Amino acid sequence: MQELLLFTRQGCCLCEGLEEKLRTLEPPQPLQRIDVDTDASLQGRYGLAVPVLAVAASTDAPFRELPRVSPRLAGAQLRAWLIKQGVR
Repeated sequence: MQELLLFTRQGCCLCEGLEEKLRTLEPPQPLQRIDVDTDASLQGRYGLAVPVLAVAASTDAPFRELPRVSPRLAGAQLRAWLIKQGVR
């Protein structure tokens, strides 16, 4: 399975909600949480745009950003959305 990257920051309720939904997916999807406030370049790139979900490294780039996830998606709907985005 492809690893998901979740760009987030401390105290972001949208970030926490998406992380919780991603961690409860069946089958489990590998997930790495990245706090944008720990890196000035990430903070500059994402600012207040978190949460940002991406797929980890491919041969062409270190990651591929996914479109913004609707906060209404959870469970099977979230899994279907990830599949539609090409996440396996």
